[in-house]
Amino acid sequence: MKLITAIIKPFKLDEVREGLSALGVQGMTVSEVKGYGRQKGHTEIYRGAEYAVNFLPKIKLEVAVRTELVDAVIDAISSKAKTGQIGDGKIFVTSLEKVMRIRTGETDSDAL
Repeated sequence: MKLITAIIKPFKLDEVREGLSALGVQGMTVSEVKGYGRQKGHTEIYRGAEYAVNFLPKIKLEVAVRTELVDAVIDAISSKAKTGQIGDGKIFVTSLEKVMRIRTGETDSDAL
């Protein structure tokens, strides 16, 4: 089992969710986060003064999947989240040692 963490632009969330639902992904965790990479923020003008915005709003999406679904999930996220512009985001894949559903006590792939 793998945990796929994706950092994407906020307006792409619905497209990514629909793409993952089409693959049969049943659950995900979504968090509003702020950060920057190569984009390094930008400047905004507020009441005539220029301000540097170093951390940009992003969405952090976490999905636990069976190992055989990893490539399909990565393809779905990258194709749906891509705008071709800087700041599209990143995808991280990490191994899950154990998963447990608290309500039933099911473990590993049964818990997904």
